[in-house]
Amino acid sequence: MFDPYPDGLPIGSDWVSTPDTTEIRFPYDGCVVARAPVGTPDLANLAVNEAVLVAREVAKLPSHVRREVLLGVHRSLLEWRDELEGLLVVETGKPLVDCRVEVARTLVTWQAAAEEVARLHGETVPLDLLPAGEGLTGFWVRKPIGVVVGIAGFNYPLLLASHKIAPAIAAGCPVIVKPAPQTPLSTLWLVHLVREAAAGVGAPLPMVQLVTGDAEVGSALVTDPRIGAVSFTGSAAVGHRIAKDAAPRKTLLELGSNSALVVAEDADLDAAVDAVLRGGFYASGQACISVQRLLVVDAVADEFTERLLARLPEVVTGDPRDEKTRVSALIDERSTRRVLDWISAAVAAGAQVAAGGESVDGIIRPTVLTDVPDGVDCWDEEIFGPVVCLRRVPDVDTAFTQVNDSRYGLHASVFTRSLRTAMRALDELEVGGVVVNEVPGFRSDTMPYGGVKDSGIGREGPRFAIDELTVTRMAVIRA
Repeated sequence: MFDPYPDGLPIGSDWVSTPDTTEIRFPYDGCVVARAPVGTPDLANLAVNEAVLVAREVAKLPSHVRREVLLGVHRSLLEWRDELEGLLVVETGKPLVDCRVEVARTLVTWQAAAEEVARLHGETVPLDLLPAGEGLTGFWVRKPIGVVVGIAGFNYPLLLASHKIAPAIAAGCPVIVKPAPQTPLSTLWLVHLVREAAAGVGAPLPMVQLVTGDAEVGSALVTDPRIGAVSFTGSAAVGHRIAKDAAPRKTLLELGSNSALVVAEDADLDAAVDAVLRGGFYASGQACISVQRLLVVDAVADEFTERLLARLPEVVTGDPRDEKTRVSALIDERSTRRVLDWISAAVAAGAQVAAGGESVDGIIRPTVLTDVPDGVDCWDEEIFGPVVCLRRVPDVDTAFTQVNDSRYGLHASVFTRSLRTAMRALDELEVGGVVVNEVPGFRSDTMPYGGVKDSGIGREGPRFAIDELTVTRMAVIRA
């Protein structure tokens, strides 16, 4: 059983006890992993008070201090890498292979944020474009936006928390992170490591705090008028509510998706099949940019479908601690029931189950649905499970139209040998990221990541998130 460092929550300069704890269970077999502290709105208010008290001090931390905190966390994560991977498996239920990827990406995030500290600067501006500006010197600088609230989803708790915390530190902002109620353990450990690194260079511990709890705790954080920005990763419905509740404070929202993969007539079919197997089922399908909608041009649809179904047994299901496992139990029984209900509703509306479609020993088998119509959740919404929906289309033009016929717009991918088709995808697809001849789930933590439409607003990735968490300050000087 994992035992978080001290009891309670890291608030202020110490660990504050909570009135209650809750069991964190291993999604695969239901065993208790640990008891985690449960926060309250009062503790959320206390964390904001403490963050406000140190905001000026954090904003004035020299670049080399902020950089050393970030590098110190990177070193600690390397030291605890194996243990964190193991904790992520039992906390999230994700296969070990995916937890290893999560820790690797987390390491990149902290190192990249440290490097970006040196690039946080403004520039000079010519003011004499108007006669009135003659004799004036103009420039602008970037200043921290203030206290940041970071709210992370359950599927990648260590990485998503890092996407909130590391850019905030780099920008000179105190940050309060709220992990998902199902997965607080790895984030507690991360915050402990961050505060150790801060203490090592004399930075104030309240620059990073953590509060657990339910929606009331989240509401107490995002509605506080002293907050400078809220960064949220999760469902579109919750994100929309946060945007309204937090207004007029800045919100960065990384929300849902039903990512599409287009297979053109000239595609490398084996590569496209491989992408669906990798991109449709990693993290047991609990990833916002996993392959969900599969649009295959008629000319190659039969051959592609045959190859996909022939290779589907490669997606091994079972215990997530096994290195061979690619799909395991979802985060909880409610999620499993919802996905199965969505499959049933799609079948009732005319879809065909080409493979899977059922749960065995609590694990949804890798599922391929064909002929899924519009108007059903499996196609229109984010399924967040090991399900891909295959639809035949007459041509790439139709495929692109159907990709865009969605309220979401996070990532999409196109498999083609044509540079013209690839460039058309970049021009025409209404998404935050276009990926050619790779899974739509491919992303670099050093690229600007985010969506359009109901997939959110703002960009993650250290360089771009740091920009989001700073404000420009104009300076005009007459000598």
